[in-house]
Amino acid sequence: MIYDVLIVGGGPIGIACALEAKKKNLSYIIIEKGTLVNSLYNYPDKMTFFSTSEKLELDDIPFVSNNPKPSKQEALEYYRRIVESKQIQIQLFEKVEHVEKEESVFTTATSKSTYQSKNLVIATGFYDIPNYLNVPGEDLEKVTHYYGDPHYYATQKVVVVGASNSSVDAALETYRKGAEVTMIVRGEQIGERVKYWVRPDVINRIKEGSIKAHFNAEITEIGEDHVKFKDKDGNIQTLENDFVLALTGYRPNFEFLKKMGIKLSEDQLSIPEYNKQTMKTNVEGIYLAGVICGGMETHKWFIENSRIHAKMIMEDIKS
Repeated sequence: MIYDVLIVGGGPIGIACALEAKKKNLSYIIIEKGTLVNSLYNYPDKMTFFSTSEKLELDDIPFVSNNPKPSKQEALEYYRRIVESKQIQIQLFEKVEHVEKEESVFTTATSKSTYQSKNLVIATGFYDIPNYLNVPGEDLEKVTHYYGDPHYYATQKVVVVGASNSSVDAALETYRKGAEVTMIVRGEQIGERVKYWVRPDVINRIKEGSIKAHFNAEITEIGEDHVKFKDKDGNIQTLENDFVLALTGYRPNFEFLKKMGIKLSEDQLSIPEYNKQTMKTNVEGIYLAGVICGGMETHKWFIENSRIHAKMIMEDIKS
């Protein structure tokens, strides 16, 4: 069959697009290369959302959580129940490999099958490609760009690179599980966008010396049992080290967009070209939804402020 719309990405915004397609009686299919809400699944195990539960809701379906700020596990359960109860058509663990357009029909080849559709919605997020440090030793097994359970790092010497929400959470949680934590931060302070109930905690731990921190500093080399970094005075220092959590953020898959002909801004932000009223890109029939719209400005779009993209897109397709 030829679907009215094929949605690439099975995260909350991809699911929101599917819900809107159903309401508009549009035929659809979601293709997701990982598990359901794959990005959320790969978040730290003990993560708490910045948003309250009602701001994470889709299609006015109530999200009931034990606390005002829901946990990762509560979110996984919420979105899974939506997919099951609304019988969302989704293909999991299936990667999009090639997209081709002939006249007004897109042919999407995946790792398992081939689909045809009149429209495409790209809702792929940004969590799959880390911002690498590009230093010697980054490929060692001791280095990770994703953080899960703090217990793994108990009694170990851990370097946390960065000062964002994920970096701060990792520093505090591993410290409280008995790790010896040192933060290496390129900026002059803990990030201003760190969750307001967490930022004072890490600042106080740094002040009392429980967590060491070097600001205006950057990693220059990673060895099997050490790291080297340039401090604020330009001097190279060496630290004994067991693990490096390089939590320096992530970026969208820009190559995927460019292969489909979507234009990106020529500056460092690489913001895709799209109509802010319809979310349609410069390629007729291709739409963007969610954080992918912000290019490298991955802090601008969240579930709570990009849910509306689903309605905008499906209204335009239906019309």
